[in-house]
Amino acid sequence: MRTARLAGLLYLVVAVCGGFAELGARSTIKASDDVAQALRDSADLMKIAFAADVVAYTSFLLVGLALYSMFKDVHRVAAVAMLTMNAVSVAIQSLDLVNHAGAVLAAQRGADELAVLFLDLHGVGYLIAQVFFGGWLIPLGYLVVRSGMMPRVLGYALMVGGVGYLLGLVVELVAPGADGLALALGLLGGLSEITFLLWLLVKGVSAPVRERVLVP
Repeated sequence: MRTARLAGLLYLVVAVCGGFAELGARSTIKASDDVAQALRDSADLMKIAFAADVVAYTSFLLVGLALYSMFKDVHRVAAVAMLTMNAVSVAIQSLDLVNHAGAVLAAQRGADELAVLFLDLHGVGYLIAQVFFGGWLIPLGYLVVRSGMMPRVLGYALMVGGVGYLLGLVVELVAPGADGLALALGLLGGLSEITFLLWLLVKGVSAPVRERVLVP
């Protein structure tokens, strides 16, 4: 029960810090008429966003470890797949922060085109990471369904949300102009994650099912 509540709390930190960095900082700057000038004007905001991302990615890795400890005896292969996707996502997003910092540094030094390029590259890295931070919801959802520790509908919602993230990525790559559809698909993933973390925080988990297997 304590592990579930800790996982929920850490997941909430991920949602708040990651949401602030992406939606409250970078997306706002990208929407500006003069991105490079906006980067200069919002340099302090971008530094705070950088720190928020570091906290979010560290917390996300800890979420994966906490959930792995909860579900490893439910299905070992699925648990390892979940944790692996979590860790790869964290690694990609952490490295992508170099582009975030590069955009600010380039703008402050007057290299406007380079600043915009770095910010665009960060967006590309974010899309690559989406393969993994979307994909990890599928084995996680399977583990929730199989474990009996939480309502199965939460597990199915997580799997649907993971597929939504992945389809949203495909839409962004194939049809860049279909932002509305990509956003709607992404919301499936976001809503499933929020529901899951709230359940962990408020309800926790029930006693685990005893009939467990380590391999399929």
